Amino acid sequence: MNEKMKQLVDILKESQRIVFFGGAGVSTASNIPDFRSASGLFNEKLNRTFTPEQLVSHTFFMRYPEDFYAFYKDKLVYPKAKPNPCHIALAKLEKMGKLTAVVTQNIDGLHQMAGSKKVYELHGSVHRNYCMDCHVFYDAEYILQSPGIPKCEKCGGTVKPDVVLYEEGLDDEVISGAIRAISEADTLIIGGTSLVVYPAAGLIQYFNGKNLILINKSQTSADGKADLVINEDIAKVLSEAVNELI
Repeated sequence: MNEKMKQLVDILKESQRIVFFGGAGVSTASNIPDFRSASGLFNEKLNRTFTPEQLVSHTFFMRYPEDFYAFYKDKLVYPKAKPNPCHIALAKLEKMGKLTAVVTQNIDGLHQMAGSKKVYELHGSVHRNYCMDCHVFYDAEYILQSPGIPKCEKCGGTVKPDVVLYEEGLDDEVISGAIRAISEADTLIIGGTSLVVYPAAGLIQYFNGKNLILINKSQTSADGKADLVINEDIAKVLSEAVNELI
């Protein structure tokens, strides 16, 4: 075990209120790519190319729901994805009584699937979908099996994913819970995120604890503030470190 890993294990041993803040890199080991890696798509009907960000914007959803769902089902919903060693390690940390919350920018629900109980999903979840008119709930399978635009079986309204699209605001209750958890943490682990998506990335400013740890393959804007930076795969690093505690 190298020096940085030893340092991480020591911090985990002494910490009692750990919060994990994660992004797309957490789920890549579950074969879920960052949707931003998708190339812009040329839409023949509209005769123009859209970026992935435009395709998952509120405006695009409202104007071109059929095209939105074609992209959404193909690039954002992965029904066969399973939790990877990172998700499992975090669930173990919570079971040990050390991890108080997971704050995630991901919408795949894999933290809960791994066993994590306290999860703040900043950008919502593909597993929750609601009719825009009567608010009846539908799961991800219903969306995937619906041809074209998913419609409500009860009233015929359009079903919308409970996912925060570009141009939409984050949920106040989720934000408040995440801020509270981060501000009360003695250790904040940031993993698998480049910290470029705001307002989510701005939440780390609420951390006043002892240890700020960054685990990401590439550098981030917060590296200079961190007590420990590990530029390796988050799934490998966290699973090895947590296994040392068992």
